Amino acid sequence: MTGDLLARHRAVLPEWLALYYGEPLEITHGEGRHVWDSAGNKYLDFFGGILTTMTAHALPEVTKAVSEQAGRIVHSSTLYLNRPMVELAERIAQLSAIPDARVFFTTSGTEANDTALLLATAHRRGNTVLAMRNSYHGRSFASVGVTGNRGWSPTSLSPLQTLYVHGGVRARGPYAHLDDREFIDACVADLTDLLGHTRDPVALIAEPVQGVGGFTSPPDGLYAAFRAVLRERGVLWIADEVQTGWGRTGDHFWGWQAHARNGPPDIVTFAKGLGNGMSVGGVIARAEIMNCLDANSISTFGGTQITMAAGLANLTHLLENDLQGNARRVGGLLVERLRSAAAGVPHVREVRGRGLMIGVELTRPGTDEADPEAASAVQEEARAGGLLIGRGGGHDTSVLRIAPPLSLTVAEAEEGAAVLERALRGL
Repeated sequence: MTGDLLARHRAVLPEWLALYYGEPLEITHGEGRHVWDSAGNKYLDFFGGILTTMTAHALPEVTKAVSEQAGRIVHSSTLYLNRPMVELAERIAQLSAIPDARVFFTTSGTEANDTALLLATAHRRGNTVLAMRNSYHGRSFASVGVTGNRGWSPTSLSPLQTLYVHGGVRARGPYAHLDDREFIDACVADLTDLLGHTRDPVALIAEPVQGVGGFTSPPDGLYAAFRAVLRERGVLWIADEVQTGWGRTGDHFWGWQAHARNGPPDIVTFAKGLGNGMSVGGVIARAEIMNCLDANSISTFGGTQITMAAGLANLTHLLENDLQGNARRVGGLLVERLRSAAAGVPHVREVRGRGLMIGVELTRPGTDEADPEAASAVQEEARAGGLLIGRGGGHDTSVLRIAPPLSLTVAEAEEGAAVLERALRGL
């Protein structure tokens, strides 16, 4: 049955539409932190549809909200007043810490980042953008143009002039040997030198934790130090919170809060987990920035009633059940358990992460050379053991990405870690 579906997939869908596993998997249903495939096999889900099933599969509150809203009206576009959209925007604006915040809803993180770039270039009247090396911001023409990861950037053409900055990867590159303070100082010096050779950029776009790049991040405070330099020139700070938002890092509700010495970003983008599987993204910005467009604009599908109902129910559940706190507690246990499991495994270069956003980087033993074959082998073995994980880390995809729903229990964390330990020690 799966083989027939795979053949049909290959016959009508693009070759570049990647599939995990040598024998791809059809997921048919889920509950809590588990999913089942078309053959009836049960898996503990440590990837959540790429960090999108944020709270739990088949969360009753979200299922009920979607069902009830579908029975009333599914969609009307932004040309009409939309109560669920206004209610969700009010909550997000309050949670954002951005003064006089405005919220615009999209259907994806790609579209959210595209909109943020549109706002920044229109507000600042320029097209030069700073981005981080090893970054990923989406698959549209503009967002590919600020993606600093060649494995996810299929064209060098772009409507933007993009300049790439050091700092997103702590343990690799020319500053890896420095301590955290020296690392930040070196990155700021590099940024300052770069600015001396170009017209002032309109914005810096950065993920607080690089998702596709392998869950790597700079020392806390780097982006605050960048901002001190950029603010003198009027350069905006766009925080791409598509993967880090809503408490996933445990320590903070937003990833940018690890760099919050001088206030919130000018623009925040979000998506992924808010809708718990429904297609919701968006942009938060100060009113002066959000309202800078001098042309007509609407959104046909952004903010549609059914996705807003899902987002409201999901966000309410997350806040009322302190899933950020659970991510901090269970994520802390899981990362320590994985470090213990990886101890003495020659292929493991680093186990890193915050909250329930954990990366295990694999290299060829005795070198710093990425080992995508080993990562693929561990991913396959984990599946055989009943565990689904992701991969990332650039074009070489040699980092195991672990990002379960934020309701993960201690017992489930132990179960998943045990499967991963067996897979790693089998290399």
